[in-house]
Amino acid sequence: MTSTESTLGRPTRQRRAIMTALESGAEFRTAQEIHAQLDAAGAQVGLSTVYRTLQSLADAGEVDSLRTEAGESSYRRCSDSHHHHLVCRSCGTAVEIEGPAVERWTRAVAEESRFRDVSHTLEIFGTCADC
Repeated sequence: MTSTESTLGRPTRQRRAIMTALESGAEFRTAQEIHAQLDAAGAQVGLSTVYRTLQSLADAGEVDSLRTEAGESSYRRCSDSHHHHLVCRSCGTAVEIEGPAVERWTRAVAEESRFRDVSHTLEIFGTCADC
């Protein structure tokens, strides 16, 4: 049993369909967009199942989740290493970026404030060259 299976239980047909949908694109997508993609492909997965599965996958670290500028959660399958995102606000394309200066700043702020076990996320929104 993998760590994902122990966290999420056995992989269901619905979870496999959602993971396949996530792997089919580089952009962050909302639960509604993923549900529409599944529906168009003929996969019978309820919208509430999509929401619950995406949240479980995000909690288990299997997908990245970010809140769009409109305040909606969106999801994408990402690499396992710590990274940040540069996101196109027009088409949703996302690029994983590293931020050594952000990492140094985060450590310094945490040390100055006597915090430990600190985590952070950073999303930068703009418009990609194609848009």
